[in-house]
Amino acid sequence: MRNSLFVVVLLIVAAATFLVARSIGNAYVFFAGYVVLQYIALASAWNILGGYTGYVNFGTGAFFALGAYTTVVLHKLTALPLPLMLPIGGIVSGIVGLGTGYLTLRLRGAFFSIATLALAVVAQTLITNWDFVGGSRGAYIVRPAKQALLGIDYIQYLFLVMLGLSVVVVATARAIERSRLGYGFATIRDDETAAEASGVPTLRLKLLATTISGAFMGMAGAPLPYYVTYLDPASGFSLAYAVNGVAMPLVGGTSSWAGPVIGAILLGTLQQVATVTISSALNLLIVGLMLVAFVIVAPRGILGLFKRRVRQS
Repeated sequence: MRNSLFVVVLLIVAAATFLVARSIGNAYVFFAGYVVLQYIALASAWNILGGYTGYVNFGTGAFFALGAYTTVVLHKLTALPLPLMLPIGGIVSGIVGLGTGYLTLRLRGAFFSIATLALAVVAQTLITNWDFVGGSRGAYIVRPAKQALLGIDYIQYLFLVMLGLSVVVVATARAIERSRLGYGFATIRDDETAAEASGVPTLRLKLLATTISGAFMGMAGAPLPYYVTYLDPASGFSLAYAVNGVAMPLVGGTSSWAGPVIGAILLGTLQQVATVTISSALNLLIVGLMLVAFVIVAPRGILGLFKRRVRQS
């Protein structure tokens, strides 16, 4: 399927999703749906570096939170509409991703992963001591009751914004996967030494992957202050974002754009159901159990399990 046709299909699915959510007539659908869509964008962004290129990033929470705190700064300084805040948050996180990549991408394996984890700690420490964004006290964001231009409830508007972002991130991930850039990422993942010997500009490609991945993570976090209305370092840099950002692509399958989407829908929906029926404290337990189960039963994720069954049949 060509990229243009794929984008059209995504837009049709997105429109149908929004109409179905509105027809249900329950406000919680938009609250829960926003979280699932947020994880689709976050998992797909992580997979550009972690899945396509093979560099496991544990700093997901840092890029996500930087996008959220960029919105806090813009909210205090300007009156920009939310759709314009998203790319600005993406630029900030993308620049941090580029700088982080330049400093750490000469590291490989567990050393790179530990370095990205250290990034999250450093970023959280800086935010905690920055009074302008609330520091350790946190910052309150006044969320409008309605979106004036569209005349809809603001939670529905946030759902719509995240739906649009999910379309952009998934479409970009698929386009990368089927391009020369994606093939370059794959050579690094499969054998970086051989790729370098073959003349592949590995460092340049890794920097590009880190920048794109970081930018999309920042964009996924940008609407968060309006969703939660109160943002502090503990919630912005929550472990849930780092764990889910890694677990969802691994459960769905990292070899394709579809894997993170499947993993995000599955794990995100299970966590929302558990939050309503049992307790939100079980969310990370559910993710951990699912991740352990898939590592044992289907180490290549749901897509890998499906492809193996097709080959055997």
